[in-house]
Amino acid sequence: MFTLQRNISLASLSTFHIGGKANYFTKVTGALELASAIEYGEQNNLPIFIFSGGSNVLFSDRGFPGLVIRIEDGGIKIDKQKIFCGAGVTLLDVVHTSCENNLAGMEKMAGIPGSLGGAIRGNAGAFGTEIGSVVHSVKAYARDTGMLKEYSQKMCEFGYRTSIFKKHPNLIIISAELILEPGEKSILQKIASDTMVLRESKHSQKAMCAGSFFMNPLVKDEKLLAEFVKDTGNVSKDGKLPAGWLIDYVGLRGKQIGGAMVSKQHPNYLVNTGTATAEDVVMLASLIKTRVRDELGIRLREEVQYVGLDQ
Repeated sequence: MFTLQRNISLASLSTFHIGGKANYFTKVTGALELASAIEYGEQNNLPIFIFSGGSNVLFSDRGFPGLVIRIEDGGIKIDKQKIFCGAGVTLLDVVHTSCENNLAGMEKMAGIPGSLGGAIRGNAGAFGTEIGSVVHSVKAYARDTGMLKEYSQKMCEFGYRTSIFKKHPNLIIISAELILEPGEKSILQKIASDTMVLRESKHSQKAMCAGSFFMNPLVKDEKLLAEFVKDTGNVSKDGKLPAGWLIDYVGLRGKQIGGAMVSKQHPNYLVNTGTATAEDVVMLASLIKTRVRDELGIRLREEVQYVGLDQ
């Protein structure tokens, strides 16, 4: 049975540390509690928002005028090369558990913020690895039918920062089964540790932000692609250019509106300097999209989900 709370600060539940209060709030573990909480919200005609880790989300300054449901841990179990995880487990815990048990495939995801469920929903990845590549199956609760269904990797429809769960928000991830490869604990832990150090060198992992704000866009402008190679020494991956590089290219590194700032370290991070409101972030994001579109002819799309904002 879930416990209902009133007027809970959403800022304290997000990595952005931005947001007003939720009129109603509850934590759930598993499909039964989730179904009960959703039923309560629907019976009382409340808007419902469901999340877990709190990264990749921007809550409105006005809060949320309904029921916010947070999916909690759910646990981790190991069976040979398989890992069974609840959606609310942090991705970092999954990485550490896999390395500890001599299982390879997750180590380069060390440091990606948020929960396993959120990572699967957005097919999170870093340094050439995506979570979808190690997912064997996912159990999800369908709000429209009230049924729990298992999705194979193919059924998950993983793509760049997307999945069937992102395309169909009525599907709520409950748990997942991952299949990894045999590895050597000490080597995997070293890779995970080095990855954390590399991420920290690129940007402080303690910064108040949502992680990467924009998805890397597909770019067809040959001159711009050549400019990227000349500037960085790297070739674009699958025709995409880093959103951070494009933001920097139009001169917005360090740009600030109110308490929201384009990171001086990594321009695809929009940082709460301590006093940022959701409105500050939205205005800054809008400026970035406008400048990149007008100057480069490229449309940037948010990776971050707006909640309670009129977008």
